[in-house]
Amino acid sequence: MSDTPVTTRTHQGPILVEWATLAYTLFTTLLIVLFWSQMGNPLQLLEGRCMVVGGMALLWLFYHLRPNKYILLLRYIFPLSLLGYWYPDTYEFCQLFPNLDYLFAAADHALFGCQPSITFAQWLPQKVWSELFHMGYFAYYPLIFLTVLAPLFTDRSQFSRTAFVVLSSFFLYYLIYLFLPVAGPQYYFHAVGTDVIQSAHFPQLGNYFRYHTELAPSPGPDGFFRELVENTQKTGERPTAAFPSSHVGMSTVLMLLLWRNRRYLFAIAFPFYIFLCCATVYIQAHYLVDVFGGLVTALIFFKLTDWTYTRWRKRGQVTATSVSDLASAG
Repeated sequence: MSDTPVTTRTHQGPILVEWATLAYTLFTTLLIVLFWSQMGNPLQLLEGRCMVVGGMALLWLFYHLRPNKYILLLRYIFPLSLLGYWYPDTYEFCQLFPNLDYLFAAADHALFGCQPSITFAQWLPQKVWSELFHMGYFAYYPLIFLTVLAPLFTDRSQFSRTAFVVLSSFFLYYLIYLFLPVAGPQYYFHAVGTDVIQSAHFPQLGNYFRYHTELAPSPGPDGFFRELVENTQKTGERPTAAFPSSHVGMSTVLMLLLWRNRRYLFAIAFPFYIFLCCATVYIQAHYLVDVFGGLVTALIFFKLTDWTYTRWRKRGQVTATSVSDLASAG
């Protein structure tokens, strides 16, 4: 990157990733107002949204006063960095509705004659398999960074599109999770007991997870990646967002972006992708039906977000400020 300041127009307003964030923020704010009396701490949720909007407004003001590619890059990175904030936020909404894990556990049993999230780890209990799958599960986070940042070093004209597709796809998954309270086997099996599940009995838990967030330990012997995944889940995981699997869905979206942008990066990431998809069931984070749901929704969300970006660009909404500035700063 050169140090030459960006000289394009700065009055266009928010860029696409900011528009997507503002839309999600506004929608969830309306939900907070609608369900105010039923939510645990709605005021705190509103304060968080004010900080999100304020942060984006401040970056826009800085860019307006002194337009350059570094502040423009921050305007992209800031909304993407908030994905970790929005994920546990879905828990506050979906707990307004009765838990549905019993339906998904029953679906796995009906379709496969067992609980794959229990059987899988029993088939491959050795440490080498445990570590490979836990490594794959943790690879989710580096895969996101790789996909989003790679265009900055390969083809900067693709950076804006990539950032928008990734952010918007995440938001589409989060929209589902707001209204679909499925915690996943790590929570549901732990709450009702493995013996009960193995006997093909799937009790309804109602609002149990509104007050209980105990997470079952990850299967497999002790190891570096198993411990890494467990520590990550203890700090950021919630009994929410099991169906469809965003780990499978978003990693599929990321792989589609890598395939289109840089296929040698796709080839490097592909083995981790396979272990990641398998790991979602192996570590009991998801039911197997969640995996298929993730694959199907990934194709739909990728097409939808990519089409949306193309349409906005053709209509002149994505201008030099959001594309060429980063592409031409060599």
